[in-house]
Amino acid sequence: MDLQLRGKKVLVTGGSKGIGKAIAQVFVQEGADVGIAARDLAVLEQAKEELGGRVSIFQADLTISDERERLIESFIKEKGAIDVLINNAGGSNGGKVTETSMDLFYKALELNYFSAVHLSKLAVEHMRKAQKGAVIHISSIYGRESGGKATYNNAKSALISFTKALADEVAADGIRVNSVAPGSILHETGNWKKRIEENPEKMKQFVKNEIPAGRFGTPEEVANVVAFLASEKASWIVGASINVDGGQSRMNF
Repeated sequence: MDLQLRGKKVLVTGGSKGIGKAIAQVFVQEGADVGIAARDLAVLEQAKEELGGRVSIFQADLTISDERERLIESFIKEKGAIDVLINNAGGSNGGKVTETSMDLFYKALELNYFSAVHLSKLAVEHMRKAQKGAVIHISSIYGRESGGKATYNNAKSALISFTKALADEVAADGIRVNSVAPGSILHETGNWKKRIEENPEKMKQFVKNEIPAGRFGTPEEVANVVAFLASEKASWIVGASINVDGGQSRMNF
């Protein structure tokens, strides 16, 4: 299917590895003009080489407000516009609530939630002028139900709520905002890979017990949904949070 994304100016945060890199790859394959942002310049440069196509790299620490502003300014200066923003940057920290410092809660919100809120606000300013655009957040099934670490769970829940709030506010401006909620996704730099290496039998049992499809998901399976949501093929999807989890979520919706 031609998603008609050729030439679209697409920014993917956390785009140098894992799910973010897979998202960038799909947009490259669709002929989009892609920018990826992350903290590690060396990893960004390696990702650029592997992705090929029209890919630009932007080094930024997205937990810092000034760097978020600089990122959007740099992207617009180079590309001339922003058509699609993918807020993928995120990470997990801490453990049990009673054993996790407040500092880690603040850090989790800054990375997983406030960075997405701020970048969305900055991007929407430019999208409104063009009367078109798409913003897609990468959340988690654990933003919809209990599970995962509390710091991460809380931030992803807030992100799903923010998705709907912003979507309703900017839909009349031709801007669609949605989120994707992955389940357990296996990739080389992720936690599931480490857990399999540490205890393969335990992970086999986890898959058997928790994932009806009988396997971990792949970054490409998340990326394909993101690309669809960014396209006009998804023109009537607004404010949604779509599970991509092989049936792992226990929610009815």
